[in-house]
Amino acid sequence: MRDVQLILVVDDTPANLAVTSEALTDAGFEVAIAKDGERAIKQAERNLPDLILLDVMMPGIDGFETCRRLKASPITQEIPVIFMTALSDTTDKVTGFNLGAVDYVTKPFQEAELLARVKTHLKLRHLTQTLEQQVAERTSELTAALQQVQHSQIQLVQSEKMATLGQLVAGVAHEINNPVNFIHGNLGHIENYIQTLLEFIQLYQNYYPQPVSEIQAKVENEDLEFLQLDLLKILTSLKMGSDRIREIVRTLRNFSRTDEAEFKTVDLHEGIDSTLMILQYRLKATPERPTIKVIKDYSNLPPVECYPGPLNQAFMNILVNAIDALEDSFHKGQNTLDKFTITIRTSVIAGQSIEISIADNGFGIPEQVKQRIFEPFFTTKPVNKGTGMGLSISYQIITEKHGGKLECFSTPGEGTEFVMKIPIQQQVR
Repeated sequence: MRDVQLILVVDDTPANLAVTSEALTDAGFEVAIAKDGERAIKQAERNLPDLILLDVMMPGIDGFETCRRLKASPITQEIPVIFMTALSDTTDKVTGFNLGAVDYVTKPFQEAELLARVKTHLKLRHLTQTLEQQVAERTSELTAALQQVQHSQIQLVQSEKMATLGQLVAGVAHEINNPVNFIHGNLGHIENYIQTLLEFIQLYQNYYPQPVSEIQAKVENEDLEFLQLDLLKILTSLKMGSDRIREIVRTLRNFSRTDEAEFKTVDLHEGIDSTLMILQYRLKATPERPTIKVIKDYSNLPPVECYPGPLNQAFMNILVNAIDALEDSFHKGQNTLDKFTITIRTSVIAGQSIEISIADNGFGIPEQVKQRIFEPFFTTKPVNKGTGMGLSISYQIITEKHGGKLECFSTPGEGTEFVMKIPIQQQVR
């Protein structure tokens, strides 16, 4: 803002220009002059005045047309205009006000009246600009506060959801773990007992190859040789099944880690695999679509310092997004591939960070959507199918909680890839 306020005086009469300019200069204003409307408009756009004193009756375009053009230009439309006129007709005054003028000074004018009107409207303009600035600043503060509240709400809702899911999964894992351990622990004894019984049967057959007819009939009816072989196969299957359940319990407990209050050094592959296990039901074939195949291209990763629970949550959100994208492209007939795939690649970057890529071979994301996918509450899914918080939360977990980076790369028709970069060791906070 300039130190001295500039007044543009527009009048085709040199005597009027001289008198008006002298009065304004003596009052401490800087004065610019123009003798017609065209020059006034050009001068105002080149060097914006704080106020314009505009004569109505001028050759060429009159004051009314000059005012209309000034108010139509985004450059000059906010400059207050005071008409100077010998006209006293009310209709002319109304016309001027309708065009955007703020006041009238009737010729011949009193110097004191002119200065009073000029100072009043300059003060009003200053107050208006100050108020607009305060409103803009307050609006900006309120917008930032609203965004913070929304962000906090997202975090709270997602934290509660994941805490509840974690407690549920941990509880189920605990309840399954006890009977499974009992079964697993006793399978070894059962194997020994069965082996002993089979040895007894073999001894009996060696020393009594010709049993009585009733026993011989029972052996033939029950196919004793098949029973002995099949019993060992069943026992092997039971051991494999119990091992599988124990592995599922382990991955459930790994996924539901509640030790989020501090960083832990963990194997990220375990977190990804446990998340895939939780989502296994979403990957299987359905009547509506084929199986979604997961391709793992894992590198040899060092243990990573992180919050395991929230990081698993980010993995889940991104994997769910990939599954949804594949299902959506299939339902819309946009993907003609025989196989649906999600490829997960991991690598070490410069010995400082871990890169995890999760890519699908779906239809991809349009550019206008891709620019907004990390915005809170933004979703393209139907009502009740998505909250628009998953990717936003994942972005917050990776970038804010772990000081990492999350990017999305997608070309329509060629699939989508989310790339996460996470420091191997966290900075001291």
